[in-house]
Amino acid sequence: MTKPPFQEFEQRKNDHIRLALSSESQTKNLSGLDDIQLRHEAFPEINFNDIDISTEVFGRKLLSPFFVSSMTAGHAHSEKLNRRFAKACSEKSWMMAVGSQRRELSDQDAAKEWNKIRKAYPELTLLGNIGLSQLIKTPLEKIQKLVDSLQAQALIVHTNPLQEALQPEGTPEFKGGLNALKNSLQFLSVPVIIKETGCGFSKQTLEKLNETGVKFVDLSGLGGTHWGRIEGERSTPDNQLHLASKVFADWGISTVDSLLNAREIGPKFQIWASGGVRSGLDAAKFIAMGANKVGIAKPMLEAALESEEILIEKMNQFELELKIAMFCCGAVNLRQLQENQVWQKI
Repeated sequence: MTKPPFQEFEQRKNDHIRLALSSESQTKNLSGLDDIQLRHEAFPEINFNDIDISTEVFGRKLLSPFFVSSMTAGHAHSEKLNRRFAKACSEKSWMMAVGSQRRELSDQDAAKEWNKIRKAYPELTLLGNIGLSQLIKTPLEKIQKLVDSLQAQALIVHTNPLQEALQPEGTPEFKGGLNALKNSLQFLSVPVIIKETGCGFSKQTLEKLNETGVKFVDLSGLGGTHWGRIEGERSTPDNQLHLASKVFADWGISTVDSLLNAREIGPKFQIWASGGVRSGLDAAKFIAMGANKVGIAKPMLEAALESEEILIEKMNQFELELKIAMFCCGAVNLRQLQENQVWQKI
């Protein structure tokens, strides 16, 4: 019997949401954050209410350095969930990175989800999203249409070789990736953000990216949700992909080490950090080390699945914890948190 169009795609996306919440999909204690300590300042010489966590990007002022990381799109339940994210991000002045827009490349109706959301929240800073393996083989005119359908302020290009190698329906075809990236930087009407999906970046890869002209890199290192584990769980226990996923269960470069790698090369790009961020204190550590924006996925997904109110509460909690860390470091704004050299690796 022939399956309805996109049934396999929708099933995969539903699997991703379910498995992303599983404790078995999390790489605990591997982000490197426990090895980073912020210096306590007993005389901060600032008032807590004066702390400012606002930031700028793409010519816009945002009230927070946080953004909701890419999660889901293109299936039956994603519109309700993404509308909830969009409303909360609009209210809190967070950026929102959308899930992969891959389905739009072959299904014109898939863009309707974003058309509705953009119409409802015209001021929201939205980041489009497509995989590197799709960017390589798709005409740039079609990639631009993804940007246009979302009225995106930027496009995330995610690179996920481990996930694609372990995914039953994966497309582990990455030859020509750097060239495709360079071409997209010249052609697209918005900035491009390169992002890993939880395996981080080596110094050697970042050096290559430094020469492409890309302006933003989201490190997305090992330490949070591990997509290799997720894809392995989508295969039966006796399947070779499932067995291989156990071997590669801790594969990747931590977010902290990825950030240190980026600092070492003298980046021409702006550093963003995600992967294992579970508190505002985690975010403060990344910002102190040089990250300009911090992405959060799993904690926000858990909250959004409960209610919009719980999602807003979780966002408020992260902001409060960031401000407390800044206060106790004597940093009245994000620039001071970076410039005051308040972190050390222990």
